Amino acid sequence: MTDSPQLSLVMPAYNEGRTIEEVIYKVDNVVRQTGLKYELIIVDDGSVDDTRKKAINSANNNSHVKVVSYRTNIGKGHALKSGFAHAKGDAVIFMDSDLDIDPGQVIRYVEALEHGDVVIASKWHPQSNVEIPLMRRFLSHGFNVLVKLLIGIKVSDTQTGLKAVRRDPLDIIFSKLAIKRYAFDVELLALANLRGLKVVELPVNMRMRSIFSFREVWRMFLDLLGITYRLRVIRWYQRAMK
Repeated sequence: MTDSPQLSLVMPAYNEGRTIEEVIYKVDNVVRQTGLKYELIIVDDGSVDDTRKKAINSANNNSHVKVVSYRTNIGKGHALKSGFAHAKGDAVIFMDSDLDIDPGQVIRYVEALEHGDVVIASKWHPQSNVEIPLMRRFLSHGFNVLVKLLIGIKVSDTQTGLKAVRRDPLDIIFSKLAIKRYAFDVELLALANLRGLKVVELPVNMRMRSIFSFREVWRMFLDLLGITYRLRVIRWYQRAMK
């Protein structure tokens, strides 16, 4: 590509070697339909399988694909922040790379950025079509209640792995994000709320197959407490955003 991309799509990947090439192929076919200049950024979050090798193979055969990789698994939040740092598009899409989410929805999320600064997928939107294990449904609802109580974010779902942002208003926010794992989304939306950015919720089509381990749930809870402490007690975010 000789021209700077208008759209960057960032996909964090950890041990997704079995499906990563299929995901890249499907997403590339969808994004191409936007007619925008684009790039697909695969962030290999320290995978121990052949994710990196297969992603690089896709990049060698498709000039739109870029691979960001590091040796140690750090977490989804860190991967998204790394991807954003490498993104050059005015619009940036974040999407999980596990095929749970239908990539055909990407175009709608890009278009929605005309009406907001941050566009998020919500499993609980009335028009969403979602298959989700019962325990994960219960945990998701419980986590969202805690987010509303502790952080004050008035959205129905913070954690679904499809989001779109406008680069310019999000630059300063990404430079202040500290969470490296799953509660990254909460921190992002908390800072967007502090900045007075407009958040739009859209429906999503997805089929969730995985479930969280107790260790992951505990880490998310601790991260949420950390965000609450920085936001409500020491007001670190407020000072950092000035």
